[in-house]
Amino acid sequence: MSDFRKLFESFAGLRVGIIGDVMLDTYMWGAVDRISPEAPVPVVSLRKKEYRIGGAGNVALNCRSLGSAASILSVTGSDPEGDELKSLFESHGIDTGWLLQSSGRITTNKTRIISRSQQMMRLDAEITRDLSTEEENDFLQTIARYLDTVKPHAVILEDYNKGVLTEKIIRQTIQWCRERNIPVSVDPKRNNFFAYQGASIFKPNLKEVKDALNITVADITEENLRAIHRELSARLQHTVSFITLSEKGVFYQQAEESRIIPSHMRNIADVSGAGDTVIAMATLVYAVTGNVGLMAETANIAGGLVCEEVGTAAINRDRLLQECESLLG
Repeated sequence: MSDFRKLFESFAGLRVGIIGDVMLDTYMWGAVDRISPEAPVPVVSLRKKEYRIGGAGNVALNCRSLGSAASILSVTGSDPEGDELKSLFESHGIDTGWLLQSSGRITTNKTRIISRSQQMMRLDAEITRDLSTEEENDFLQTIARYLDTVKPHAVILEDYNKGVLTEKIIRQTIQWCRERNIPVSVDPKRNNFFAYQGASIFKPNLKEVKDALNITVADITEENLRAIHRELSARLQHTVSFITLSEKGVFYQQAEESRIIPSHMRNIADVSGAGDTVIAMATLVYAVTGNVGLMAETANIAGGLVCEEVGTAAINRDRLLQECESLLG
């Protein structure tokens, strides 16, 4: 497809549900002028504090930035951080009608202290246990209502191992989506790596694949990656393998069609959140076109672009469109 403007305009007609672990990203910016007299650590003079959407929420934010409608489905704590996160979602036009709060959990909050564009420290406040049986049942009922009410064009399962995506929720959600012919994209983590059977797009990074399959990959070649796809397919019976290869680019395979797509040269500032952008772009392109090669090409560009920003950030739609037209047109 050479008409990328038409492709991007078609995103506006999509409804996407993002299900998974959401988190609040807190950034504290400051300057270091001296070492503390109390301990050999730098003293940061704070100048700015900023809240951003993280985790699965960043996938929803990227979907909105690309032009689609986005609903976030998750369970947060019943706390000020959860309220702040909900407010952030709503300020960006993300549907929070399916966001649950539980007094038995706390909202994940990752606080980063940054000086001169360098991250000096990160403080994490979180609960990583699985949802309780009651929370799990409530969340499943919410997902079922969402699918029947909103009738999304695609669903993304975004796993950060914080306990929202339990094995039961994963399997039931994929089954419901298959019954409704809704494509499901998956960004897995180690704990439930092989629970995503029957997904449409399975998007791990290479390290996650090697850890899950307990293998080493001497060289990143198409032959080696095709062998990985065969092993994944035997376990998952999914449709598309889409493996990110860090600075090497991405690999995709559907049936016998496969390819390694090299990354484009970038001034890398921060890789955090790049996977969120990749899966958002891949899902939208796949939902509109079903073209896996185009999906991989455009998502590869999107992931590289967002790495030029410090911290988790949503993709700039207009710049991405220009890049796609320039590099692929």
